[in-house]
Amino acid sequence: MKDTDIKRLLYTHLLCIFSIILSVFIPSLFLENFSILETHLTWLCVCSGFVTAVNLVLYLAVKPNTSSKRSSLSHKVTRFLKCCIYFLMSCFSFHVIFVLYGAPLIELALETFLFAVILSTFTTVPCLCLLGPNLKAWLRVFSRNGVTSIWENSLQMTTISSFVGAWLGALPIPLDWERPWQMTVERKCSICRSLRVPCMGLGTVI
Repeated sequence: MKDTDIKRLLYTHLLCIFSIILSVFIPSLFLENFSILETHLTWLCVCSGFVTAVNLVLYLAVKPNTSSKRSSLSHKVTRFLKCCIYFLMSCFSFHVIFVLYGAPLIELALETFLFAVILSTFTTVPCLCLLGPNLKAWLRVFSRNGVTSIWENSLQMTTISSFVGAWLGALPIPLDWERPWQMTVERKCSICRSLRVPCMGLGTVI
C-alpha cells in the first residue's frame, strides 16, 4: 500500500509540474504577444488556474483520504463553499503580510495580490484538497509529529518549501537594478545620491 501511495504521489507532483509548463505555452496559442515577462500578470492568473484545476482533478481521482461516510449533496456544497472562503481568506491574508513586509499598499496592489494568489495556490489549495476546511486537521499536520500518512508528509514539505521559496525569491531582486523594470527605482536612487540622503532602494548612500 505504501509503494502504491508513493507512485500516486509521484505522478501527482509530476502532473502539477507539467501543468505549470503548460501554463507557459498554451496561452500563447490563444493570446497575442503572450510572454511571462511582458504579460506576467496574465501568466500568474493562468498558472494559478492550471495548478488549481490539476489539484482538484488529481485529488478527486486518487482520493487519498477516502471516508466511509456518504455525505449528502448539501454537505458537499457547503464544504465546497467553505473551501472557496478559506482560499479567499488565504489570498487576502498573504496580501496583508506582504504589505506589512514592505510591499506598496496602493501602488502595484494588483501584482501583490496576484502573488498572494499564486502562493495560496501552492499552499492552501493542496491543503483544502487533501484535508478539507478542517482547521484541526491543518493544525495536526503542521504540528510536530502530527503527520499520519505519506500524503500529509508531502503536504507538509511542499507547503513549507513554497513559503521558503517565496522568501528566498526576493533575495535576487536588488541584483537587477539596471533592468527596465527597475529604472524608476534607479532614478529615485540617483536623486538620493545627489541629495546625500539615505536611499530606501539601495540602502544608505555614502
